[in-house]
Amino acid sequence: MDLFTFPEKSARVIGVAELNRTARELIERNLPLMWVAGEISNFMRAASGHCYFSLKDAQAQVRCVMFRQKAQLHDWQPANGMQVEVRALPSFYEARGEFQLNVETMRRAGLGALYAAFEQLKAKLLAEGLFAEETKQPLPRFPRAIGIVTSPQAAALRDVLTTLKRRMPAIPVFIYPTPVQGEGAGAKIAASIAAADARAECDVLILCRGGGSIEDLWSFNEEVVARAIHACRLPVICGVGHETDFTIADFVADVRAPTPTAAAQMACPNCVDLHQEVGNLYQRLKRVMERALERRMQHVDGMARRLVHPGEHIANQLRELAQFASRLRGAWAHATADRQWQLRDLLQRVLARRPDVDALVVQQGLLARRLNGVTQHRLDALAAKVKSMASHLDHLNPHAVFERGYSMVQTADGKIVRASSEVKVDEELKLTFARGWARAKIKEKD
Repeated sequence: MDLFTFPEKSARVIGVAELNRTARELIERNLPLMWVAGEISNFMRAASGHCYFSLKDAQAQVRCVMFRQKAQLHDWQPANGMQVEVRALPSFYEARGEFQLNVETMRRAGLGALYAAFEQLKAKLLAEGLFAEETKQPLPRFPRAIGIVTSPQAAALRDVLTTLKRRMPAIPVFIYPTPVQGEGAGAKIAASIAAADARAECDVLILCRGGGSIEDLWSFNEEVVARAIHACRLPVICGVGHETDFTIADFVADVRAPTPTAAAQMACPNCVDLHQEVGNLYQRLKRVMERALERRMQHVDGMARRLVHPGEHIANQLRELAQFASRLRGAWAHATADRQWQLRDLLQRVLARRPDVDALVVQQGLLARRLNGVTQHRLDALAAKVKSMASHLDHLNPHAVFERGYSMVQTADGKIVRASSEVKVDEELKLTFARGWARAKIKEKD
């Protein structure tokens, strides 16, 4: 049903529940999740953890609810009178017929722009390489002096000084006073860092401040402070805010400390730990020296046992020489006998392999006779074959036919005549006989 176009004669009547349900559906379907700014009033946190409040400006107000799962994600406490920005989904509470905002998250007014500026500057400095690890300087383990850039009225300064005095009271401390909050604080912090760098009175510089809101810490998010830290030739420890607070100065500094007290602990060693370490080193050195002395004494005892009278030493060497001579004679005799056995074995092998000349002569005679027989047999076979081939050749030889009275007739150009049709009358022919030839002329043919 369309609630905005009722027919004039419509008699349908709806209940309040249906009306409120239809209104809720229309609102939630047509109004998206959005950011709304205003001032908190009538704030109440129920025993269930849900938060109920109104968001108002000069012209109007709207009821808001933020359920416990969303409210417990904030690290700060909303209060009446605060200017905030809420990310909420417009809705309609059917039970009371009230329009309200279901709040997903909340931030203090103005933080959106600050966060955007923070991310923009962070991306810019990251691209320029101000956060690169290779540009960061190591902290000296035993600094001769420590510099502190902070406000003289800051509670963080007292914490840092107390920690430094407890850990290493002999190290001198130089304070470079500067405002850490308010208008122009960023430029003054950068000037103090540059002054400490120029004076070179200390070996490490602590930049510190206590916790606070993002607006309170904004001086440490300014570009001038970041570039001053990056240009400083002294190692810089940044201990600004609490452990969960992050500023641009933390990313540029050589070392980030979660708190100002932690920055003081990083800047200098603990004298108690050093005394204990020296004591441990003394005990280790003592044990090493004792073990070295014991080894040297054992070595001396061994050398003393090896030290004998020269005459006894010569006698021992003579005995060793006699033993060596006896071993040499035995080895020589053993080697000689071994070589003799090898020679006998070689002689037997040579005799066994020597050829039998008489047998070879007899075998040669047999082979010669066999060769002669085979040669004669082969010659006889070849002669018979030649004779047979000569007989066949004689049968095929035309001269043998001529001997029987036949002759061969040829034309003047040497062509053999086989029929009378191949010659003409008065044509000269050549007649070949068994012995000699004659030329004739055709007188008549049939």
